[in-house]
Amino acid sequence: MRKALFFPLILMGCSLLPGGGGGGGDEPVTSTRGSVCGNPAIKGEVVGSYPDVTQASSGGCGVASAVRVREVGGITLSQGSIMNCQTARTLNDWVKRDMTPAVGNMGGGVTGIRVAAHYACRTRNHQPGARLSEHAKGRAIDIAAIQLADGSEISVLDDWDKGRKGRVLRKLHRSACGPFGTVLGPESDRHHRDHFHFDTADHGYGPYCR
Repeated sequence: MRKALFFPLILMGCSLLPGGGGGGGDEPVTSTRGSVCGNPAIKGEVVGSYPDVTQASSGGCGVASAVRVREVGGITLSQGSIMNCQTARTLNDWVKRDMTPAVGNMGGGVTGIRVAAHYACRTRNHQPGARLSEHAKGRAIDIAAIQLADGSEISVLDDWDKGRKGRVLRKLHRSACGPFGTVLGPESDRHHRDHFHFDTADHGYGPYCR
């Protein structure tokens, strides 16, 4: 009887294991239903080396094993977003555990996330001579707004610090600190007045949140 139960689990692969069966952010796993990173709630496709494995391995721009994520936790991203699996899993967990419950039934509930930016080969805040951004490594996503079922949005630019929507945004900002290594919002600097920046950088001293 033990063999009969164990064999189907082998066929199903590592997607039943937490975090997709181990490995870091650069080990995407595809399910038979269009999921990636060993998690059926993360929908998209495996991209592989993006855009150039030579660049990625030399410490420059690029993601050694990238995925293009289109949906997390039942919530659609406004554009397919290139990232590694660690970032995809962190985003998915935050959406299910924190974002969706925080918004609740406002506007009929969350249907989408308006993505301002994902992978881009650039420096931090586009500043000349600055260090490479986590966007350049597939570890970051910028969120401009939460899209609701009635067609309205909770906009970082328009609703930060304003009424109920502003309170929700502050709650989302706080809840992301810890799951993500860096969390930046409108009060961090002028570059983030219209979006949240989330990334999975390991600073070595805990999360950096402003």
